[in-house]
Amino acid sequence: MLSKQVMLTSAMTLACALGIGFYMQASGPGLVIGMAGRTAAADPELPGEPEAAQLQIEKITLTSAPPAAIALKAGSEPAEPDYRASCQMTAKAEAAPMAMVNLFVEATCRPNERLTVHHSGMTFTAALDHSGRFSTLVPALTRTAVFIAETSGGSGAVAVAEVDGLETVERIVLQWTGNSGFEIHAREFGAAYGSAGHVWHGAAGAGQVVRLGDDSQLAPRIAEVYSLPSDTSESGTVSLTAEAEVTAGNCGRDVSAQALQLRGGQLTSRDLVMAMPDCDATGSFLVLNNLVEDLKIASN
Repeated sequence: MLSKQVMLTSAMTLACALGIGFYMQASGPGLVIGMAGRTAAADPELPGEPEAAQLQIEKITLTSAPPAAIALKAGSEPAEPDYRASCQMTAKAEAAPMAMVNLFVEATCRPNERLTVHHSGMTFTAALDHSGRFSTLVPALTRTAVFIAETSGGSGAVAVAEVDGLETVERIVLQWTGNSGFEIHAREFGAAYGSAGHVWHGAAGAGQVVRLGDDSQLAPRIAEVYSLPSDTSESGTVSLTAEAEVTAGNCGRDVSAQALQLRGGQLTSRDLVMAMPDCDATGSFLVLNNLVEDLKIASN
């Protein structure tokens, strides 16, 4: 039977062995992990103690890591994929009565993004809706009507429509950039302001005014288009004026506008730059009688 002294000595020896270290051999070949609490170099009292085994990893093969994970640098965050870069944007144009065109634009991965539409010198800005779609009715300025739509993110699309009856419509465009307060007014066949023949974007008559563009956009591009069938039963003069209200946003500044006029299928343009009155004139209107030519309509 072992004496108490021998048992005590054995227990202390086992405790020392556990304190010195332990070694663990992995079941698979090529992977050895060693740990030690003390080494001969660190403790001169243990001259025969072997050095701790070093971590060795051999014959490792990556079988499931994706390429993006391999290229990822240590400490960096993974980049989210840019689905917008591959976004497909489409545009479609369909001819409508009165030489108009139904324009449809779709870019479903670019919701609410700013949209700019170009057509034969006319330009206006709008926005895609929450589903990435936009549609509007646009007065055509050429028989082969080409529309270019582009977003602020750089996507673009082109649509073309063949328009009938363009030569039977008189059409005037007034366009500008920013909140310049411009409007186009037509007084048809001797009508006075405020009467039934006074046509602007808030009232129609023999002709009508279509307003294109979104005023809520930053530095919006707006266009107003007055259209009148040239085969109307009435005859006489249609007086056309471009009017600008003096506002807190444009007073004391230079403002610019452009007029496009379609007559007999021919399109001409005229530019305007003018100085607005000082801000004490806010609320008044400037009437420009010579930016566009009056229309002379003969009855048929």
